[in-house]
Amino acid sequence: MRRKVRSILGILLLCCALLSGCAKTGSVRETEPMVSEKAPELPDGTYTAEFRTDSGMFHVNEACDGKGTLTVQDGKMTIHVSLTSKNIVNLYPGLAEDAGKEGAELLEPTEDTVTYSDGMKETVHGFDIPVPVLDEEFDLALLGKKGTWYDHKVCVTNPE
Repeated sequence: MRRKVRSILGILLLCCALLSGCAKTGSVRETEPMVSEKAPELPDGTYTAEFRTDSGMFHVNEACDGKGTLTVQDGKMTIHVSLTSKNIVNLYPGLAEDAGKEGAELLEPTEDTVTYSDGMKETVHGFDIPVPVLDEEFDLALLGKKGTWYDHKVCVTNPE
């Protein structure tokens, strides 16, 4: 009987310790802003980097293996990606609601030729997208042929 009582008391003490620890952690997060460590800056140059999106309809062309060309010049980063078609007409670095406002600087497409593994070639739209930070999502709105802006989250990672 004593063994059961000790076990129950031990479990109760452990639960109290865990719960008080969780409550303390929660209050720290609420009062202190989280600080994210920035990745070290890349030296000026040209890199290959992964470009991920939150959409199966908006992504890098399969011929490019999910990657684009990241250019760093004077500390500013831009990635050029070739998309899957010409259905995306413009991009906007930010939210869709701001893309339609007067003075919004839209990203214009380039015409890129991609070559698939079977040798077939296709002309698709490409874009030079400003990259504010590596390894973190940022907002990128797109305008399709139907004239509607859509919000997306994108991320640029693994520059080589």
